[in-house]
Amino acid sequence: MSNEMDKEIVGHDYDGIKEYDNPLPGWWLLTFYGTIIFAFIYVAHYESGSGNSLKKDLEIALAQIETLKSSVGPIKLDSEEVLLEKAKDPKLLAVGAEQFQGKCASCHGNELQGLIGPNLTDNFWIHGKGTLTDVITTIRTGVADKGMPPWEGILKNEEIQALASFIHSKYGSQPANPKEPQGQKIE
Repeated sequence: MSNEMDKEIVGHDYDGIKEYDNPLPGWWLLTFYGTIIFAFIYVAHYESGSGNSLKKDLEIALAQIETLKSSVGPIKLDSEEVLLEKAKDPKLLAVGAEQFQGKCASCHGNELQGLIGPNLTDNFWIHGKGTLTDVITTIRTGVADKGMPPWEGILKNEEIQALASFIHSKYGSQPANPKEPQGQKIE
């Protein structure tokens, strides 16, 4: 079906299908020309130096992290006995389980069995001796050479303690398909 606005292109008839030369819709042209204008403004903004480069954005973000770290002040850990007593709190373990699933399970597995990262349920430890203070320190500072980020400044101290308590609660749980032991055996 053709209307008066359709202009047939002569010689473009294939198997009974006729090709017409219709103009593009106005909204489509407006969007197309708008993206071209935006591209010129974008390039001019970032190439002239008035916009932040990725390197500058990174420097700003790192400065914000350092400011946040310094505003928290030194972290004072409770004694191992106090930490073990707090680790029995079901609410704390629930917060720790939520944090673990959101931030750690991709490397350590949903059941702490170890994937990229080590198994956290056995008696073998790469960093420390498996005490709660060692686990908290590892979570806070990370292990850069193994790809574990430092969570200090990202997680609150209470969340780090909850996470360490959750990990401690899973010692000896023997998940399915655990990763082979890594580190030194701790008795």
